[in-house]
Amino acid sequence: MSETNHFFSSYFPKKKKKIHLFQIIPKMPENSHSIKLRYIKLGYQYLVNNFLTFLLVPIMATILIQFLQSNPNELIKFYNSLSFTSIHLVCSLFLVTYVTTCYIMSRPRTIYLVDYACFLPPITNRIPFASFMEHAHLILSTEPKSVRFQMKILERSGLSEETALPPPMHYIPPTPTMDLAREEAELVIFSAMDSLLAKTGLKPKDIDVLVVNCSLFSPTPSLSAMVINKYKLRSNIKSFNLSGMGCSAGVISIDLARDILQQYPNSNAVVISTEILTPNGYLGKERSMLLTNCLFRMGGAAILLSNKKSDRGRSKYRLLHIVRTLKGGDDKSFRCVQQQEDPEGKVGINLCIDLMQVAGEALKSNITTIGPLVLPASEQLLFLLTLICRKLFKSNMKPYIPDFKLAFEHFCIHAGGRAVIDELQNNLQLSTEHVEASRMTLYRFGNTSSSSLWYEMSYIEAKGRMKKGDRIWQIAFGSGFKCNSAVWKCNKTIKLPVDDHNPWADCIDRYPVDIPDVVRL
Repeated sequence: MSETNHFFSSYFPKKKKKIHLFQIIPKMPENSHSIKLRYIKLGYQYLVNNFLTFLLVPIMATILIQFLQSNPNELIKFYNSLSFTSIHLVCSLFLVTYVTTCYIMSRPRTIYLVDYACFLPPITNRIPFASFMEHAHLILSTEPKSVRFQMKILERSGLSEETALPPPMHYIPPTPTMDLAREEAELVIFSAMDSLLAKTGLKPKDIDVLVVNCSLFSPTPSLSAMVINKYKLRSNIKSFNLSGMGCSAGVISIDLARDILQQYPNSNAVVISTEILTPNGYLGKERSMLLTNCLFRMGGAAILLSNKKSDRGRSKYRLLHIVRTLKGGDDKSFRCVQQQEDPEGKVGINLCIDLMQVAGEALKSNITTIGPLVLPASEQLLFLLTLICRKLFKSNMKPYIPDFKLAFEHFCIHAGGRAVIDELQNNLQLSTEHVEASRMTLYRFGNTSSSSLWYEMSYIEAKGRMKKGDRIWQIAFGSGFKCNSAVWKCNKTIKLPVDDHNPWADCIDRYPVDIPDVVRL
């Protein structure tokens, strides 16, 4: 009982004490001091980030002044002293051509995200709180404590009454058959795929690579084979089906598609990310396994990637970095999210009480790797100096947390739950607007597993916030335990209104909404 309470309190933070507005108004001296510090920090950042410019400009200016002050006869004499011959010129030209060719050939191909589409669940699949709790009462009629536990989770989950579950989970009792699971997969995947083809004008025969990821439902033939059969794709298509890789599998699929596109020029790849819920509802009474019933909902996304230069003009984004962190070598990390049977033989996903701690360690490792790739020199220097002081001088100085807001304009944090978003907001010192897309996605669609990142990108676009040159950080967590990051750069400003295929198109004017800490049921 104590372990369950500990897990419950760690996954959903307690309600914060409300503070009156006049209690948080700072005094003038403190405000003035903070403004001075802010300007000092801005000046430091400008100086360090433009250090090479400040260094080279005086040198180039000095050379230019010397050149202008020189006598023309002296310049002619200097040129003649070089005594270039035709052999020297040919060799120099060959060397420059050789180096340029090697550089161009060794450069990785640019990967463009042409467009993507998200699945919008039918309104008939909506699962209001009352319906969810009615089902819980009927299915667990002899377990009132488990029913009350689900009610508490749902009250604090941050989900709305507009999330959706597949039809078999609306039945009493649920009927998780193989045929119904395939029907759900066809509905989600084909709907997202149809939207993608309509948005991009892509013909199925032109698809060179297909990657499908679904963690818990892996039938034979595979889901990728199902897509190939539906759209009559080419027989030589390079297809892959990923399973068992958790909610971060979407970034893994992008990474796999990128690696393949690096080997094959003038190609494109379609990535499909989803989770099929029909065969994975938990019908037992173990509290650590009931949590997934309250959070996971229907969702899916289809993404078109390309390395064709002709697609550069119409592409929305360009892939900059992918960083993957896997903590599977540690037993605690490996077992913190695990599919297993309960004592009564009922299968479900067990979330251990160490989940948030394991996620924090994985995030720390991921940030350590991605930081040098994206952070400006000013932040890297501060981090290095702090690390030196802590290690060499045994200082009690707190570790410096880099300001990732200087590296990214938008953050897409996996909508795994309210506690996940809260922890990352606090640790990365993000504003309410930075995590708005994640909170609203969790509220409107629930935890859609690996596809949640694309619902968040769609939200930012629908709000008209995505501008040319903006950088986006996608952060996802998954079983194993994994923390994966993808960094994108916007190629063009996304204009409003968004197209009808955007899942937020019919409701974006209502968002953001205020999400209470507790919704009393």
